[in-house]
Amino acid sequence: MLDCVLRARRYPRLVPPKKSRIWATIQVAAFGLAAIAAHAASAAAPVAGPTGGADRGGVSVVSRPPLRTVPTYNIAAGLEGEVFPAFANYASLQRAEDRRWGTIAVTINNSTDQPLRNRLTVQIPGWSDVEIQIAEMPAGDQRTYLFAPTFLPRFYQNNEIVAATALVTATDMAGHQLFTGTSAVRLRAVGDMYWGTNFRFAPFIASWVTPHDPYVEQILADAKEYMPGRRLPGYEQHKSVAAQERSTWMQAQAIYQALQKSGLSYVKSSITFGGNEGWSERVRTPRESLRQRSANCIDAAVMYASLFENLDMEPVVVIVPGHAYVGVRTAPHSTRYLYIEAAMTGRIPFPAAIASAERGLSHYPLAEVHLIRIHDAREAGIYPLPLPPAAALK
Repeated sequence: MLDCVLRARRYPRLVPPKKSRIWATIQVAAFGLAAIAAHAASAAAPVAGPTGGADRGGVSVVSRPPLRTVPTYNIAAGLEGEVFPAFANYASLQRAEDRRWGTIAVTINNSTDQPLRNRLTVQIPGWSDVEIQIAEMPAGDQRTYLFAPTFLPRFYQNNEIVAATALVTATDMAGHQLFTGTSAVRLRAVGDMYWGTNFRFAPFIASWVTPHDPYVEQILADAKEYMPGRRLPGYEQHKSVAAQERSTWMQAQAIYQALQKSGLSYVKSSITFGGNEGWSERVRTPRESLRQRSANCIDAAVMYASLFENLDMEPVVVIVPGHAYVGVRTAPHSTRYLYIEAAMTGRIPFPAAIASAERGLSHYPLAEVHLIRIHDAREAGIYPLPLPPAAALK
């Protein structure tokens, strides 16, 4: 079996099929990352509070340290100091008040006797825009603010881990500087996917599904030549379920044949660098796979998913221990999927790829199958990674 996806000792089912549950999965996972940053920041912050007590005449007297004359500010960046582009893109598309995680977390401990109103700015110079938030809190309060500045295009063109610095400043509303601080960060390559322990972040593989890429459009233009009437209609509402299933099969076969003609073949290339090596993997975008005519199983899965999504069909990426498949819903509202052994595109005919996927999936109990429905991931706010114009690559 192709060793395309990271192996682990346990592969529980993580991605439920229903929209409400994928939302819950992503929000719980997101809270996990936010909690890491917030905990790191708050753990470093001195918190005013009881230090001891004495009993005087039946009344408990709590002694407190003197209030500080200035607030304290603490910065935490990314996941253990690393920023993954797929996560940063997701967070930057959320409104600040809706975020459950951020690229940078700033914890303010207002251990003074006055309310605080600050203007906070966060930037990773050379890599991101500036994000501004207003921090307001009463005396003695502590709060964490989550920032996800919009990254510049070069961030999404970076193919290796690089060092950078997060810059945080705080001013009062009159513009007087109260704090400036930095935190070292490591920016991961754009292709780095962090699956997380037990694949808890698997829905983010939808970030690599890029249906509007011109390279994807070109494969569809080639694929239509293998269809009767030179049409790739996607789902057609007037068709019966049986007729649509036949059409879906034919369209999938046409795409498969176009990819075979392109010269696509298997190359693993999943190594990446940085922390969490046991749960990180390099994944090619469809553009890279098509330009290089090379793909491993997860690369091929997101490429096929991009082609199906472009046709407004409903693709799924399926992860099992050590491998990945792709599937497409056979008809609107159907519970049936056509699964493809995408990694074998360059080696076997289409019917054999279908049979191989069916045999492979039959070996695994449901608890070891992760089914990521791209449509559900989109509804949860996971959108394609930004890509440079195709002309910029020539």
